[in-house]
Amino acid sequence: MEVTPKHTQAVSGWAAMEPSGEVVPFAFKRRENGVDDVTIKVHYCGMCHTDLHFINNDWGITMYPLVPGHEITGVVTRVGANVSGFRPGDRVGVGPMKQHGMLLGEPGRRLGVVGLGGLGHVAVKFGKAFGLKVTVISTSPAKEREARESLKADDFVLSTDERQMQAMARSLDYVIDTVSAQHSLGPILELLKVNGKLVLVAAPDKPVELPSFPLIFGKRTVSGSMTGGMKETQEMMDLCGEHGITADIELVSTDGINDALARLARNDVRYRFVVDVAGTGSRL
Repeated sequence: MEVTPKHTQAVSGWAAMEPSGEVVPFAFKRRENGVDDVTIKVHYCGMCHTDLHFINNDWGITMYPLVPGHEITGVVTRVGANVSGFRPGDRVGVGPMKQHGMLLGEPGRRLGVVGLGGLGHVAVKFGKAFGLKVTVISTSPAKEREARESLKADDFVLSTDERQMQAMARSLDYVIDTVSAQHSLGPILELLKVNGKLVLVAAPDKPVELPSFPLIFGKRTVSGSMTGGMKETQEMMDLCGEHGITADIELVSTDGINDALARLARNDVRYRFVVDVAGTGSRL
């Protein structure tokens, strides 16, 4: 029977000590590398609204001190005896978004992407790579130009404009909702065709509203998705390499983490903050 490795490995990070919206340098201990483990030296870490929700205890489940961050890239430093497929020196990533099976439809089908942020802009790129007709749905009219010109979206709908929403009713085969703020799913469901599918990939701080009528009478499906397993993630990365899909990021130093968190709370980022954890000397 294998014994769980002891927490004797000294490491450091940046932790929230209370729901103040900020983090501070923090030293702690992790377990040593076990027979089934891979140890990674973190070079870069993305920031998303889930980190903010945990830092601020928006869901009421945070245990402080909390070291946030789940979008990681780095280099393997140790592997356990039972590990295959990885070796020290490999460049790896942990926790990227998965490619959603609902996107693997016929080219020419119509995809809606709600929200044009860190997840949304990548969803647009995937949709275009699959040959789908992509519509961006946003509350911000300022996003239209970047959606059409930078990301090559086929259409743009201002979700606060009732006429625009009505004009798009029952026109989409799929919708990916990437918005991490509380909102009603009713107007979004009305955009789907009969038997259309809505996939939620964000986690708002408060429950979203899901009216039953547009769901029942339209025979629509609502599902949720987080990350894929290793096989799905590798397929996604291969697809990114084939089509040149990358995330548009703003690189910040560790000294700028709290400023970036404050800007992220204001949605002032195009489109993802990434912390240069190891310093500018590391490049993946």
